[in-house]
Amino acid sequence: MTGSARRRRSDGGRSMSAATAGLESLVAAYREFAGNGAGRAPEWVRTLREAGIDGFGAMGFPTTAHEDWRFTTVAALAEGGFALATPERADAASAIPPALLGSGRFRVVFVNGRFDAGASAIEGLPEGVTVASLADVFARDASLAQTHLGRSGVHERNAFAALNTAFAADGAYVHVAPGVEIAEPIEVLFLSAPGSARTVSHPRTLLVVERLARASVVEVFAGEGTYWTNAVMEVVVGDGARADVYRVQQEGRSAYHVASTHTRQGRDSVVNVHPITLGAALARHDITAVLDGEGARCLLNGLYLGDGTQHVDHHTVIDHAKPHGESHEYFNGVLDERSRGVFAGRIIVRPGAQRTDSKQTNNNLLLSEEARADSQPQLEIYADDVKCTHGATLGPIDPKALFYLESRGLGKEEARALLTYGFGAEILERMDVPALRQRLERIIRARLLEPRR
Repeated sequence: MTGSARRRRSDGGRSMSAATAGLESLVAAYREFAGNGAGRAPEWVRTLREAGIDGFGAMGFPTTAHEDWRFTTVAALAEGGFALATPERADAASAIPPALLGSGRFRVVFVNGRFDAGASAIEGLPEGVTVASLADVFARDASLAQTHLGRSGVHERNAFAALNTAFAADGAYVHVAPGVEIAEPIEVLFLSAPGSARTVSHPRTLLVVERLARASVVEVFAGEGTYWTNAVMEVVVGDGARADVYRVQQEGRSAYHVASTHTRQGRDSVVNVHPITLGAALARHDITAVLDGEGARCLLNGLYLGDGTQHVDHHTVIDHAKPHGESHEYFNGVLDERSRGVFAGRIIVRPGAQRTDSKQTNNNLLLSEEARADSQPQLEIYADDVKCTHGATLGPIDPKALFYLESRGLGKEEARALLTYGFGAEILERMDVPALRQRLERIIRARLLEPRR
């Protein structure tokens, strides 16, 4: 064995020991949480939490030895000593960023994972639309959430989702009754306001859009400092219904963000998910879309930007469980300096899911020789009458396009910035909320068109 190999094994041993200590610390924190007021939750919530902590204890923190994590290490989380975030409201109001929807009417705000009524605006909702905090739902009428919360089974397969489930105490609950359409998007803001210690919060969102209903939700994650956000969103969409989910992650460069989004849709329904990843030192987002009704349609439309040493990882699964389903997936990444982007997309066509039409594309633009992208598009097909394609690209700016713009009078940096912005704008163009699209265009334009450092 070489000296370097011995060092790697020794380092791995220390990391494993620290990860075990981190796991045990979180389990102990759960026991304290469960015995300190959380026990007042309904019995089914307590049972769900116990299943979550048992699952997390059994799975533990994933390592690069796991296939789904081989490009992404979570050692900083396993060894970071993060304490459960406490509600902070005294200075939170001044830290809350402007609404991405401009003058949007409906906004629900959570600070360190807890509902902030003073910063929220949920009055005047149309009849048939309920927007509330999960803590309030648990206290008043837990049956509103019992049918769907935790039913996706995401906590049974994902250690971080299991940990979120264990600490499920508050979050956003959005329910749209059958046949009801709400025109205005609902903005859900999760703000982290850590103190001097490293903290972790476990925000949860449950969106239920019943049969023939329609709704749009804009999830926003923001904050500054060193903290860990461990988020889960479950989306249930009934027959003939439509849900548009916009997810903007713009956390600070010292933050860590791990998330799971799970959607399940019925017959002839439509689900559109638009994840925009702009911040955090480490950002990992797992998306699972289950098309569980004949004729269901799904769009995953994502953009991620990385610079410095940012690490951005997206793992997606689109599961066609019934015939005549249609899905389109577009993820574009712009990576600069020493940042790294990871994309693993899997399309599953189940037996009997004939006439499935699915397309998956991942494009990566590398602005630096040190930037890196890893892309793994995958197809898993068990039906014979389908149309499925996938593909991935990565590389620098096209020199021909750059030369063309320079020949038209643009400077090299200006031409380079314009082409970079156009690469990202392609994703924004598919968004159906003009106010949100315009705000994001300004944010991304400022980031991509600024002079190179």
